[in-house]
Amino acid sequence: MSTVTIASPVGRFFSNLLKSREFAILLAFLILVAVTTMKNPAFLFSNDGFRDLLVTPSMLIVVAVGQAVVIISRNVDLSVGSVMGLSAYLVGSTFMKFPGMPIILGFAIGMAFGAFLGSINGALVAFGRVPGMVITLGTLYVFRGIDVMWVGSKRINASDLPRGLLNLGTQSIFKIPILTIIAVAILVVIAWYMANTRGGREFYAIGSAPQAAELYGLNSVKRVFLSFVISGSMAGLAGVLFAARYGTINSQVGAGFELEAIGAAVIGGVAIVGGSGTVMGAAFGALLLSTIQRALPVLGIPDFWQRAVVGALIIGAIILDRVLANRQSQRLADERQAERHSS
Repeated sequence: MSTVTIASPVGRFFSNLLKSREFAILLAFLILVAVTTMKNPAFLFSNDGFRDLLVTPSMLIVVAVGQAVVIISRNVDLSVGSVMGLSAYLVGSTFMKFPGMPIILGFAIGMAFGAFLGSINGALVAFGRVPGMVITLGTLYVFRGIDVMWVGSKRINASDLPRGLLNLGTQSIFKIPILTIIAVAILVVIAWYMANTRGGREFYAIGSAPQAAELYGLNSVKRVFLSFVISGSMAGLAGVLFAARYGTINSQVGAGFELEAIGAAVIGGVAIVGGSGTVMGAAFGALLLSTIQRALPVLGIPDFWQRAVVGALIIGAIILDRVLANRQSQRLADERQAERHSS
């Protein structure tokens, strides 16, 4: 007499958790922190060590979450760093002109301006049917050129910004930095939307098979456009967080952030070809990537090898995604063949 063991829902949950990319990244993060702390205890246990561990990735998390939505819909946004820089300077200069302006309004201006720039990308990609990489490569330079022309050699200093904004960059709630709380709140909202709403699932459908999605009746133009608006608004928010964190804004704010955001998303399991991955994974990828950049100098690794490690992680993540996708395709093919033989 044979017995059949049925896994409990809790057992299945933990089994899926242990197999997930997010768990692997979190485990790698904890190991990295442990090894670096053993090398130099100040990395975690100094006055600012634990706080920096949490607050440093906050801006990259926000940008990577928006980037993940774009990549899932089978596109890429190379302009997020430039959007971040423009938004940061716009908000900073607005605070200089209107010192009594509410802080929350500064956040709204940054996100709205970022969404506007993102809508330019989205309109060109969605309505013009032009690849996102081509369009956003162009707007990367256009937006950065506008930033450099506008800012020039000027710089906004901490003394020009309201104390309430700067306090957000230094204060904590129950030892959790406020900037980190903001990033996590944004992450939770977008993660819930992508996982639990029809609109969120449509991003995956369009990214997996655009032609099939259109035949099914999905509005791919609307979703692609919206993905770039979300990405732009997240880059705009990151610009405000940058101003709060560092208090200094010049024409180079956000330079290179686009590649870090793409790297974080890919490391976090978002397939570069679209249709799979999670914004939670992208956020964990941003956490790991930021921590690597802080930890490797502490471990005495030269700058060249720091970049090489990050590049190797990205290549490894792409190879892993390809291997897993091939295994999944083979498994589905075997199941279909077994069904034919049994019928």
